[in-house]
Amino acid sequence: MSQRSSPIGTVWDVRPILEPRSIALIGASRHPNSVGYLLLENLLLGGYTGVIYPVNPHAHAIRGIRAYPSVEALPETVELAIIAVPAPAVASVLETCGRIGIHAAIVISAGFKEIGPEGALREAELRRIAQQYGIVLLGPNCLGVMNTDAAIRLNATFGQAMARGGNIGFISQSGALCAAVLDYTRAQGIGLSKVISLGNKAGATELDFLVYLWQDPQTSVIALYIEELSDGRRFLELAQLITSESPPTKPILALKAGRTSAGARAVASHTGSLAGSDELYQALFTQAGILRAETVEDLFEYAVAFANQPLPRGARVAIVTNAGGPGIMAADTCVQHGLEVPTLESLRLRERCHLPEHAAVTNPIDLIADARSERYACVLQTLLEEPSVDALLVLFVPIPTADMEAITEVILQAAQQRRKPILTCFMGVIDVAPAKERLRAAGVPCYDFPEDAARALAAMAQYRRWIERPRTGYRSFPSDAERARQLLAAAPRTPYGFIPEDIAFRVLELYGFPLLPWDTAASPEEAVQKAERLGYPLALKVLSPDVVHKFDIGGVLLNVDSPSAVAAAFERIRSAIAERAPQARFHGVILQRMGQRGVELILGMKRDPQFGPILMAGLGGIYVEVFRDVAFRIAPLRERSAYQMLTSIRSAAVLQGARGQPPADLDAAAECILRLSQLAMEQPQIEELDINPLLVYPKGNGAAVVDVRIAVTAPDSSA
Repeated sequence: MSQRSSPIGTVWDVRPILEPRSIALIGASRHPNSVGYLLLENLLLGGYTGVIYPVNPHAHAIRGIRAYPSVEALPETVELAIIAVPAPAVASVLETCGRIGIHAAIVISAGFKEIGPEGALREAELRRIAQQYGIVLLGPNCLGVMNTDAAIRLNATFGQAMARGGNIGFISQSGALCAAVLDYTRAQGIGLSKVISLGNKAGATELDFLVYLWQDPQTSVIALYIEELSDGRRFLELAQLITSESPPTKPILALKAGRTSAGARAVASHTGSLAGSDELYQALFTQAGILRAETVEDLFEYAVAFANQPLPRGARVAIVTNAGGPGIMAADTCVQHGLEVPTLESLRLRERCHLPEHAAVTNPIDLIADARSERYACVLQTLLEEPSVDALLVLFVPIPTADMEAITEVILQAAQQRRKPILTCFMGVIDVAPAKERLRAAGVPCYDFPEDAARALAAMAQYRRWIERPRTGYRSFPSDAERARQLLAAAPRTPYGFIPEDIAFRVLELYGFPLLPWDTAASPEEAVQKAERLGYPLALKVLSPDVVHKFDIGGVLLNVDSPSAVAAAFERIRSAIAERAPQARFHGVILQRMGQRGVELILGMKRDPQFGPILMAGLGGIYVEVFRDVAFRIAPLRERSAYQMLTSIRSAAVLQGARGQPPADLDAAAECILRLSQLAMEQPQIEELDINPLLVYPKGNGAAVVDVRIAVTAPDSSA
């Protein structure tokens, strides 16, 4: 079967790509340095345990292996076809493979959508053929795959030696980066279980290979290089399962390329202008428990720690060093990345381990330059037994008097106990190289600089917090979804798609949002009449489907506090619109009772084609795009996620009560976020929504919506 079921629905079964028992190499070549030659050479030199059939109509044998003129001439139906022929010929070859029953193919060839419209048409044809014959297809335009499992030994790439065996699975969307990573990991002695170059993703995608690596017993850590995702919402669901929800749970580390903004309609919507590509991926990683790396080096330095050491029970780190400076550097980095460096005076290390008077024993523990292996051994064993320490960072600076070999042995013995993670840093290059190699070969991560080790340990502690986090469910609130749908469908729109504010207010009321008392008026007399019922002071705002930024053209007046002031304010707004926006339709004003002072937040929603509804919450008011102090999440939200949005922003201290101010009503603010999540899921015609500001009052006093803008899609003309 080419497909199989999974917790996220049907996926391609990629086992024939990574575990084939037989391979047809179509495009095998006798010319050194050609792709077809290098592929065959790598299959042979890598020690592939299956059967290889070179296919070349012009060669009797290649590298001493009998060649066949076509796949139809093969003595058996192989499990995998590797295609390395010119792009115009690939579709014909793939169709032949499908016709004779080959259900897995890797297309190495380039010349598809990456070159423009002509290549895109070729790629669409490959996709059609693969679907027709049920072929699980990797590529085109990819480097290939590796499987270091001793039972397979598959190197189906060109130009790369076999990776070292290990337990890190790597998926890359870039073939060039994949090649660089293979070179880097070999040089660093980092072992990989599987390597997958996705290429153009005409068939199998990162989702299919993630499902495979999740269930792969040789893989304990998954590393990703991402440029864009094939299905963001399914990726989120799958990543949550892998990282914490369904055994066997595994950490996922990701390096995301492309941090440019993808905001649309920035003129009209705060959410649209702030929700760029990188913000959306950061929200995805946060909700999925994916640990983000900033560089390729970070990606694999983190992966090595996860692959070889137990997770820390908590965030408390003991730093052991033979030099003060590196210990301070490590301590600073630990604290900056959320770890704790607790004081350890109570351990009485000086007396217990016979440390000299000038050794520091509080943490970092500086054993000083003349420290020998016995001193390291005693301190390390004490720290492994100490319940107030969760992890160890061991730093070493090469000094002529230090017995580096003996100290290395002591660290290895401590690590073999596997009571707590031990990460090391041997500073230097030449003198410490043998020790580093020995530590790494034994599964003890050894870094070049203290900051690298501290960041890797911080990532491990972050993952521990993720898997042990409290789980919450989804809240559902009473609403009139059908009436809201009718209002949105019938509402007039601005050129940007925004509907009148009074209709937006009514939609929020149907979903139970707390609104300040409000009404509309089409004349000064009606405004005065309704003002008496609403109470003073009032805000008056122009009601027009053609005005977006009301303040900018005099369309808002505040603190209107009497009947005569209401009538005058109505006329002033009408005159301002006639003067500054003469083409705008004037439908009257919205009257709204002024709210009490509170913390101003912004809540927003933007519907992304890749991820669906994206929610935003953060510091609101007029400075939202200046400070950009906002957090994003992908709807629907669990209860805990709504609170996390509020506590993760830089101004969270303001909400929690700063400089004598009372704490804000976080429960009320979080409930508004959850109501917005429900609204976004139930009303797919809403493209963008801004609530700005949401006034949040002191704890127990609730919140109130002041302004709202909703943009909707145009009605389907074909309906």
